[in-house]
Amino acid sequence: MAASFRPDIQGLRALAVGGVVAYHFGLTALPGGFAGVDIFFVISGWLITTHLMQEITETGRLDLWRFYARRARRLLPAAIFVILATLAAGTLIMAPQEQALYSRGAMYAAAYTINLWLLRWSFDYFAADALSNPFIHFWSLSVEEQFYLVWPALLVFAAWLHQGRRMTVAVIGIVGLASFAACLWLTSLSPAWAFYFSPLRAWEFAAGGLATFAAPALWRRQSWLRAAQGWLGLVLIAVAYLALSEDLPFPGWYALLPVAGTVLVLLSGAGEQGDAPGVTRWRALAPARMLSLAPLQWVGTLSYSLYLWHWPIIVYAGMLEPDLGVAQRLGCAVLALVLSVATYRLIENPARRGDWLAAAARAFRFNAGAKPLRLFPGLALAPAFVLTAAGVAAAYANAHLATRNIDPTQRGIEEAAEQPSIARAVDKNCLLDFHTVKPKPCTFGPADAAHTIVLFGDSHADHWSTPLVEAAKRNDTKVVTYLKSSCRASRLSTFNTVLKRDYTECDAWREQAISDIIRRKPRLVVISEFSIGNLTRDMPAASRQAETARWQAGLRSTLQAFSKAGVEAAVIRDTPISNSFADACVARALWWREAPSLCDTPRAEAANDRVAVAERAVVKSVPDTLYVDLTDRFCGPTECHVFIGGKLAFRDRHHLATGFAETLEAPLEKALF
Repeated sequence: MAASFRPDIQGLRALAVGGVVAYHFGLTALPGGFAGVDIFFVISGWLITTHLMQEITETGRLDLWRFYARRARRLLPAAIFVILATLAAGTLIMAPQEQALYSRGAMYAAAYTINLWLLRWSFDYFAADALSNPFIHFWSLSVEEQFYLVWPALLVFAAWLHQGRRMTVAVIGIVGLASFAACLWLTSLSPAWAFYFSPLRAWEFAAGGLATFAAPALWRRQSWLRAAQGWLGLVLIAVAYLALSEDLPFPGWYALLPVAGTVLVLLSGAGEQGDAPGVTRWRALAPARMLSLAPLQWVGTLSYSLYLWHWPIIVYAGMLEPDLGVAQRLGCAVLALVLSVATYRLIENPARRGDWLAAAARAFRFNAGAKPLRLFPGLALAPAFVLTAAGVAAAYANAHLATRNIDPTQRGIEEAAEQPSIARAVDKNCLLDFHTVKPKPCTFGPADAAHTIVLFGDSHADHWSTPLVEAAKRNDTKVVTYLKSSCRASRLSTFNTVLKRDYTECDAWREQAISDIIRRKPRLVVISEFSIGNLTRDMPAASRQAETARWQAGLRSTLQAFSKAGVEAAVIRDTPISNSFADACVARALWWREAPSLCDTPRAEAANDRVAVAERAVVKSVPDTLYVDLTDRFCGPTECHVFIGGKLAFRDRHHLATGFAETLEAPLEKALF
């Protein structure tokens, strides 16, 4: 268990951070680059277990305060510096309400608990709005710090139970298996917990820790095996980078690819300096030679600082220029490297190797004769506490200042984005969650109204509930809603990007809802749903055509079910989709003293005119069905707008803001009543 420097581990760090940076910078050739974080977790488990077990073996004890102080010196100074710099840049780039929100995130990042803050909101790491959070990448650092806090105590506990390697292996193994089982269970049931909660990632650290107990003599005698398994490990990592994607349930089973690959590479490099005579010829074939190449060593050295810097750079660049080109992304990568080099040389390395933090720690000690005594062992961590407190205090102050900068206009934008539709304001469960299958009809208007209209579809039907309910009041009509999140009215089986699987609950709910609606015999069924054009816009042409044809058949089937039952239907054309989140973009534009039109999107990209033609053709082919197109309320000949008549038109990229939806009551009434 020698703790000597290993160039192959430095090279592995380069591969890990390279995958993460490539993924975040939009390199589609590496859709699974996010798995680089899992490589870091395994490396940490290997290194920390090696160091701690070596100390336990040599001294029979662990100096936990010394361990924690050493980790703090290694990680805190650079992290706090990047947090402060990111906050400072954010005051110029982000709107005040964004500054206030993400400054609170920075508080948790400085205290290495942001993963728990993200869990509070069930935040999806792969969601589009993650691109607005400049601190989200600190989640993995928080998980690591929490691991550092608990792991030494676990090893001490194992030693207390029984001295020897077997008990330690047993304890780590039990913890790892329990963590992996829970991770598998929650990856599909509650993906956010499986992704962010450190106990559910403990198995990845445990894999690295267990690997340190493998007998090195085997690899010293069989160096050809070491070379083969090393290359197999790199192949598994490559497969993870090339084959994984944000659409797969992760971590779960898929995380075994980068984890197993990293373990194999680490074992391959174990005992490299202890090769038996006559087997060194295999060294040239081992992957350690490749991982020791100078470029990888350089990137590996910068990996921590590069990880800290790359994400806020790409987030802020995306805010300033939503549609970043290849050259601009390369420029961001260069800037991240430059800042990483400066941070490593001026902050990270001096803090780790220099004397200033160590001297600060020693300032809390005193000597009595020749024997050093400590006022309190934990005082060695005083500099770390000071740095953490400074980061938290700065983030808190920034949040407070940003809140004071929210003027009435900015406050109005925030309130417009947060105002729920009429349906959700009455009962948030009127728009069902992903898991519920049984329909929940919600009724608006007097029970004895002369007529009934049913609103049927997903959240894009929900945002029409506001003008529809108001129009119905003046026409002696009640509105009954059948709404389910991300579930189209069209008979089309879909993949749910949050659940990371086929959305079977939607199919079951839809059929029950259609049957219930037909039994009600309403005067009209109003259908609206998220446009298939939004889902297929980035697909290859052949796939897009096939998916569009499948959707047309599903829409026709739903409309025919109502037509055959003698129930009239109306399909409302879907709203345009913007390139940016309208609420945040408009707020930023006003903060920069720019016109909100800065956030408009070309009609060719936003309106899905070609899909609308196909949709209209389907509607025309089914008797007793009409098509309602209000797109001209949002779009001119060339641009689709997000701020119309002094009102925020959308609360995000594609959902109507309720305040603006109210202004569409008259045209909707004219079309439907």
